[in-house]
Parts: sequence; C-alpha cells; structure tokens
Amino acid sequence: MSITRRLMLATAATIALAAPAFAQAYPAKPVTVVVPFAPGGTTDIIMRHVAAKVQDAFGQPMIVENKGGAGGAIGANFTKNAPADGYSLGVGTVSTTATVPSIDPKAGYNPTTDFTPIINMAATPNVIAVHPSFPGKDYKSFIDELKKNPDKYAYASSGTGGIGHLQTELFKMAAGVKMTHIPYKGAGPALNDVVAGQVPIIFDNMPSAIPHIRAGKLIPIAVAAPERLKDFPNVPTFKELGMEQVNRPAYYGVLGPKGLPKDVVDKVNAAVKKTLADPDVKKKIEDTGSIILANSPEEFAKQIEAEFATYKKVVTDNNIKPE
Repeated sequence: MSITRRLMLATAATIALAAPAFAQAYPAKPVTVVVPFAPGGTTDIIMRHVAAKVQDAFGQPMIVENKGGAGGAIGANFTKNAPADGYSLGVGTVSTTATVPSIDPKAGYNPTTDFTPIINMAATPNVIAVHPSFPGKDYKSFIDELKKNPDKYAYASSGTGGIGHLQTELFKMAAGVKMTHIPYKGAGPALNDVVAGQVPIIFDNMPSAIPHIRAGKLIPIAVAAPERLKDFPNVPTFKELGMEQVNRPAYYGVLGPKGLPKDVVDKVNAAVKKTLADPDVKKKIEDTGSIILANSPEEFAKQIEAEFATYKKVVTDNNIKPE
C-alpha cells in the first residue's frame, strides 16, 4: 500500500472517530435565541425566564436577542436562514407560525417546512383590554360604545398579521363592530401606548397585560381562555359570549432552522423541559397567567400544523389582506 493511500485511510479514520466527539460536545458555546418581537411582550418575558436558568441543565447560557418587526416575520426569517448547528434558535408563536404566514404570502417562509420544532414552552390566555378612559368598563358597555360610535375607536396590535391583529379582526366580525387597526413593531410598544392612553383598545397576551390590569392601568373586557381566570372571575370568556372562534390561546415554543440534528433537538428539548420544571421558573411563568406545556418536538410540530391550517382558513374565508 502506498504512503499516500495510508495517509488517506488514516485521515478518514480520524474524521470518523472525531465526528461523534464533536456531536457530543454540543453545546460548546452560548446559544442565541431570537425573540421575534420587541422587548417587553409576553414572548420576551417567558423566554427570558427560561434563559435565565437554563444553563444549569444545558451547560451553556442562552442569550436572548430581540429582532422585531413585520409581525414577527423578520425574526422568523433570521431563524430560518441560520446555520443548522443549534447555536442560533428562535421562539415560535401563533403569530410567526400561523397568522403572519397565513395573511402575508411574502412572509418568506412556510412554518410547517422551514423550521425544526423543538419544544412548546407555554400557552397563555389572550385578553381584550381598554384604557380606563374608555367609556365601557365591561363587555356589554364596551360593545354598546363601539356600536354607537363605529368610526371613532382604534386598537393597537403587535403588527399586521400578528395574533392580536387577526384575533381582533375575528372578534370584530363575530361581534359586528368596527375599530381601526394600528399596527406596531411588537407587542411591547403597542401595550405601552394603550397604557399611556394613546390608543384605547388592545387584544393582548395576558402575561404582559396582567401587571397593568392589577395596577388599574388597563381594564379587562373578555378573555380567550378555556374558562374564567381565577384572578378575574368577573371577566367572561369569548366562548361564554358565543364566540368560540375567537377563544384561542397563544403559545411560545423554541424552534430552529430546518435540518437541525436530532441530538441537538433532544438536548435543547431536555434542557428547556428541565428548566420549566424548576419551581422558581415554573412559578414565574404561571404567575403571568400562562400554562406550562413542555411538550415533545413531535407534539409541537402537530400544533404548528393545526394552527397554521386554522388561521389560513380564517384569512381565506374572511378575505383578510395584509396592510
């Protein structure tokens, strides 16, 4: 055997032996997780609670990076286009995995084929809330005021095609009312302007709205939840109000670009699941009004498929277009 042939075989054997070692080394450095919205919204809050403690189970820190805009599509595309090595992940929400790609053919991705689902961390109720200056302080007076003044009021959302946008549009059609849509670059800025009285109405995730509700800076009108919330027993669900189609929760899951290796998926899933079981993390997330899910990659994939199909049908049936 020639010297060249021996060197080639030796090199191939070295690579073969080294490959498992490299795979086992993950994560060998910090992992960035892109939140596709501005700081301060529910997605940001929940991911930061997990990221703050995950190093104990993961071996490396998770660094949260906010890339808001386009209803979450900018951050989603960043994750889609990241290397499939596990060092750049993202947070998938109903907005990014269902409503935005349903309403916007130029979103740039297909949520069922362009990502690797890893784990759905939590789900949370959504709430229609108003600034205290709004004349209606409960559901009946809220509806009465909107119907008496059909062109007067506006609502804020995290952006065109986001869950706050499409759920409010669903609500408008179900309730027979009108409101003008004012999109923002993220749930945080939208919520801030409603709390400040710049816009009177918002359909928001309960975790980010709840501190302002408790402080009396927002008044809850109705919630999208399986049942009335124990902290707000006088606030009806949309199901009670005869609007089952509006009674949809939000979710927050970790995903990566298409083609993530199974061992990477399994390690991230196990670390996040263990972190969600930590009593301190669990309490902080549940205190926001959210429910811990901590499911499998396969279960999360099915949720994405179902939600995308549901909102795509809603957009088509109601002829909703991007602004």
